[in-house]
Amino acid sequence: MTSDIRLPSEGAHGEVDGTATATCYCGAVQISVPTESPGLVETAICHCNDCRKITASPTFSAPCSHVEMSTNSSSTCSMFSSLFLIYDTHLKHVRGEEKLSRFRQNNTVASGNYMENSFCSGTIDDYTLHATKFRPRVEHYEHNRCAWVYAANVKEPGSKPKV
Repeated sequence: MTSDIRLPSEGAHGEVDGTATATCYCGAVQISVPTESPGLVETAICHCNDCRKITASPTFSAPCSHVEMSTNSSSTCSMFSSLFLIYDTHLKHVRGEEKLSRFRQNNTVASGNYMENSFCSGTIDDYTLHATKFRPRVEHYEHNRCAWVYAANVKEPGSKPKV
């Protein structure tokens, strides 16, 4: 498989020995994550209220080149999340762990389990893995999906999270 790393960052790599890197937009935070089970638990698209809120943080920088906005505008980026879940025991912080802000709560999680989020904007460095190893296998909370968002083409629609 050929790597497709569009925002190269020191140490970024595609799949190597069953792991891949994910780096934040500015490059300060980088993690190494498994690309397969048992460490990779789930890949999904989620429309729950928490995911919608977490991934729709306002940004006040220049918008993407394909979006026309006035320079005084802010953009809100998402109505759902495309995510992957990995076990903590398989997560490796390559750099910048101390730069992350963390938030943990269980008030809105349907299972009552705690959900912890570490805030930094980034994704898997090798974009080819988005279509293979990290392709969403399930779509959660479809009933919250905005009417104008089409259903995802996933392998197991309506499956329950494994966590």
